[in-house]
Amino acid sequence: MATANDIFDEFLADRGHESETETPAWEEDYNKKRCPDCGGLHEMDASECTVCGWTPS
Repeated sequence: MATANDIFDEFLADRGHESETETPAWEEDYNKKRCPDCGGLHEMDASECTVCGWTPS
């Protein structure tokens, strides 16, 4: 049986909002990686954001 949180998460996902339980990942901007936390651009081989220190989990 679905809980109230499951229903709410589904409601938000249907409207284009990310669930808080989703793991953020690098976004790609042309030939660069963009940090999902601060928007900093990095080379494709980056493993940590040098602007804010974010790392993918």
